[in-house]
Amino acid sequence: MRNKLLAGAMALALIGCSEKPADDAQVATSDGAPATEAASDDAGGDIPLQAAPGVAFDYSYTFRLADDRIAKVQEEHAAACEALGVQHCRIVDVRYRLDDEKFVEAQTRFKLDPGIARKFGSSAIASVEKAAGVLADASVNGEDVGTEVLASQQRSAGAQAEVARIEDRLKQGGLDKSERAELLSQISAMRGQLGEERQSRRTGEGRIAWTDVAFNYASDGGVPGIGNRNPFGTAWATLLGSGGTLLSVLLFVGAAVLPWALIAGTAIFLWRRFRPRKAKPSAPAA
Repeated sequence: MRNKLLAGAMALALIGCSEKPADDAQVATSDGAPATEAASDDAGGDIPLQAAPGVAFDYSYTFRLADDRIAKVQEEHAAACEALGVQHCRIVDVRYRLDDEKFVEAQTRFKLDPGIARKFGSSAIASVEKAAGVLADASVNGEDVGTEVLASQQRSAGAQAEVARIEDRLKQGGLDKSERAELLSQISAMRGQLGEERQSRRTGEGRIAWTDVAFNYASDGGVPGIGNRNPFGTAWATLLGSGGTLLSVLLFVGAAVLPWALIAGTAIFLWRRFRPRKAKPSAPAA
């Protein structure tokens, strides 16, 4: 069951964190320096785990900053995670892409100790702002996994009790082959169900134990209408391209027409050079 009200409140709180100064929101730096108590308070603190027992949270942030700063900020965030140690933070995915328009898109995904997930996000916001970037979007989704884990435990308890009852019936004897085969088939099916429930609980408990955090990095777009491209360089490249195209056309036309022009010129020259000349009329006698 989705905890929509809690997720909405969390998202607003996260966006509010972006207005804090970088020094106040710092949690852990790349050299592993611990956060101060004041920084934790100013950033709004973490979500008390007692306030949301059994809820698995997914955090998502989108940052916008200059293309040439994305890689550095992404590296800073990864270093901050490494400084916390694998017991509290793990990097699960890192991506960096330069598209055809020369814009950068990147993403880093973490699994964090739920007790520090929000402060880690506040620290990331501060480092982005320090790099002249902005928090463009923040969202938190919560799912009540604990209730499903409890329901799974209850289903497993019922299945185990049923398996025990059938096993007692088998021990009593007095069953024909078909009845015995049917009871054994029921036990096999319920044990398979118990295995599936056990795996489901492990997955749910893992989601509660670790909070998924995604940092998305996007280009700030550069100059409106132009982007991050150099307009003078683009104009020069276009001029060179047009000049090259014109030269290619002239060479092509020349190569196609020149042989015929030479032949025609040679024919005209020969005709004028060797054509019969008419005798000039004699002058009349006086």
